[in-house]
Amino acid sequence: MIKDYLIVNKKILPDYYSKVVEARSLMESAQCKSVSDAVKKVGISRSTYYKYKDYIFTPSENYGRKFTLSFKLDDRQGILSKILNILRDHQTSIITIHQDIPINQAAVVIVTLDGKNLLISIDELMNMLDELDGVHGVQLIAME
Repeated sequence: MIKDYLIVNKKILPDYYSKVVEARSLMESAQCKSVSDAVKKVGISRSTYYKYKDYIFTPSENYGRKFTLSFKLDDRQGILSKILNILRDHQTSIITIHQDIPINQAAVVIVTLDGKNLLISIDELMNMLDELDGVHGVQLIAME
């Protein structure tokens, strides 16, 4: 959760961390069409990229405002509605919602939120959502 993150100055980190971010940026902006091209351009190995790509992020000017949560939910009516009500009650704004087709009586839902007016911490929000009946895991996927 949010307590698992630190903000550190990149001057104290090995340079390959910045290169992983740079390679991911090249991929996201379509300047490089493949991971191989991106890592070659920044000078790191593919294994370094894959080892760290999901763990290194750069903050935006509005740090902490946008975040993405993933949920695994029972395929029952009303569970997503309860989640959305809690998000509303705690003053988050929903940016996107993606819901997969339920398989084996469970669905994955990914929600991106603007939390600039969030009344509680992201950790508290995640714990509250995880305690709902029918919710089987809440995961912080990304934060800006």
